[in-house]
Amino acid sequence: MKSILFKYMSKFTSLTEEQQQTIANEIKIDELKKGTILFRQGDVPTKCYFVLSGCIRQYSVDENGKEVTSNFYTEEQAIAVFNNHKLDKSSDYTFLCLEDSILVVGDLAIEQNMYTKYTQLEVMTRKMIEENFANVQDEFATFIASTPEERFKKLLIKRPQLIDRVPQHQLASYLGITPESLSRIKKRLEIDSK
Repeated sequence: MKSILFKYMSKFTSLTEEQQQTIANEIKIDELKKGTILFRQGDVPTKCYFVLSGCIRQYSVDENGKEVTSNFYTEEQAIAVFNNHKLDKSSDYTFLCLEDSILVVGDLAIEQNMYTKYTQLEVMTRKMIEENFANVQDEFATFIASTPEERFKKLLIKRPQLIDRVPQHQLASYLGITPESLSRIKKRLEIDSK
């Protein structure tokens, strides 16, 4: 599992293998069961995460009590809530393990100490955030300009593993459509591909 972490350290830093191993020995890796909540909407997050294996759902509950899925995090993705702009620092989202998951767990209280001790970790974190932000910008622009069917086709290309890993009603919410619409799109695409 740590090979995924080493891959990221190598991609974003010039740390030696020995330095990478030292860092890997200091970080916490947790195995979490399906159904585990990392933190809830309204909580003030104290941790950040990096997915080594598993699938994490990000969602919020609107004023009518409806759950709205806004993202899924899978292997090699970081989970962090940027909420320092808010007075109460609370999360607008709940993060839930949809599968048994193995996560690197970062403690935000000691984050600066780790950056001071290993300066390239801060560089790595910044580069990961920049890459993630660019992806989010592209996905949002595409989402706004796309029809539901185009969104689903894009998902099939960019994240096909979600189709079998995520319940259909959550996938539909993520695509901004009803489960019935998603079923119709799937059937239409099956017909088109024959």
